[in-house]
Amino acid sequence: MSVMQVEVVSNEQQIFSGEASFVVVPTLNGELGIYPRHEPVMSLVRPGALRLTVPDSAEEVVAVSGGVLEVLPHKITILADVAVRSAEMDAARAEEAKKAAEARISQATDQESLAKAHAALAAAIAELKTLDYIRAHKHK
Repeated sequence: MSVMQVEVVSNEQQIFSGEASFVVVPTLNGELGIYPRHEPVMSLVRPGALRLTVPDSAEEVVAVSGGVLEVLPHKITILADVAVRSAEMDAARAEEAKKAAEARISQATDQESLAKAHAALAAAIAELKTLDYIRAHKHK
């Protein structure tokens, strides 16, 4: 099985570093499926579920709130604004974070607080979308 190196890094920490045989990234133009030896690509990442097929393991799923994707023939790098591994997700907390961010958007008094509230909303939406994906594919 052919593999490629994948690095997923957020502003705060490295989320995933390892090999994968297939990766699905949510981009602004839709989901992009990447196999080893893919043509070089750069793209913006939209909020959603990043899915990695890891050798000898179940699928790894990471919620990303946005960022940048760089694809080279044997390496993928995702620089995510916020990224959370599926094992660390909590639906109730994400829903509460979404509501809080929506409230902060409506109460924002300057561009900086509005931008921070939009970033928090994107992170919560990404986590909720990822949890929806996991629930939908759990029994397959």
